[in-house]
Amino acid sequence: MQRRSFLTKAGTAGAVAGSVLGAPAIVSAQPTIRWRLASSFPKSLDTIYGAAEVLSKSVAAVTGGKFQISVHAAGELVPAFQVLDAVQQGTVEIGHTALYYFFGKDPTWAIATAIPFGLNCRQYNAWWHHGDGINVFNQFAEKAAGVRALLAGNTGAQMGGWFRKEINTLDDLKGLKFRVGGFAGQVLQRLGVVPQQIPGGDIYPALEKGTIDAAEWIGPYDDEKLGFNKVARFYYYPGWWEGGPALHAIANQKALAALPPEYKAALELGAEAANGYMMAKYDAGNPQALKRLVGSGTQLRPFPRAVMDACYKASLDIYAETSAKNPEFKRVSEHYFNFQRDQITWFRVTENSFDDYMAAVKRYCLLPP
Repeated sequence: MQRRSFLTKAGTAGAVAGSVLGAPAIVSAQPTIRWRLASSFPKSLDTIYGAAEVLSKSVAAVTGGKFQISVHAAGELVPAFQVLDAVQQGTVEIGHTALYYFFGKDPTWAIATAIPFGLNCRQYNAWWHHGDGINVFNQFAEKAAGVRALLAGNTGAQMGGWFRKEINTLDDLKGLKFRVGGFAGQVLQRLGVVPQQIPGGDIYPALEKGTIDAAEWIGPYDDEKLGFNKVARFYYYPGWWEGGPALHAIANQKALAALPPEYKAALELGAEAANGYMMAKYDAGNPQALKRLVGSGTQLRPFPRAVMDACYKASLDIYAETSAKNPEFKRVSEHYFNFQRDQITWFRVTENSFDDYMAAVKRYCLLPP
């Protein structure tokens, strides 16, 4: 009964739920299996790290405790940026990470998380589950690293970062030392920015000492915890390089293949529970955190249209150049952006027009008219 209640609350698909819970005798007859999960995140980031815990608890619940996944924070088993290697090598059976961390191995990994001017959260979910994104991307992941990715979280559109000075023109970007990486770093470098690769724990002191001029992280809920508003006054939006960054649970293919079918279904259910949990928690926490930040003196600023346009053009140039050199990036990115085209049309007709109207009539909005 507890397992049935869990699935009802999680809102999972009836067909899959039935396959796992409709035959408790079959589940109880299955072997006890224990996996280890390496997270790329510290426990202090309770929403992102917490998604892996949701996955673990969900899997245990729907298998009557027979399939246990222990969750380990970044650095406990392997460093944050070695999670993919650990799963590929079988050091751990599963990881929870942002796959764009492995941009340096192959830029195709970045598409799974977020690339500049890409899909938002809802659009990404649609692409992954109903646009065949799960198979298009996993053809690459399985061939490149022997892992299979399960969608397991999203932060929603992120902020554009904390700046010690205002950005009014493209000239204000020249020479700016900005903590940003991946495709965004390449784009901004073409506009005169000096990208900096700095671990999350070192951002605050770097901003405080002036070693860097700006830094991007996630959004108000997490940024407030790290105290960036104390060392940088201007908070820019939107984070055009992360319109809907997705997190994934990546499982070793051999370990996954060895699971009983019921456990595979349980793992998929757990990933979906984590996916819904993360976005909902950020949507609940970000508004209040933004109010507190503005109340403490943070200055909200939109990126100027000229800056956005220049970044968009540079992004398209880089995608074309990367596609010319990397067939896998070309294949996955074309599928991704073709899906986005129709999504933008649909969202513009209904979602965007509704949101714009509500923003206009609800005058308690923090942003200037």
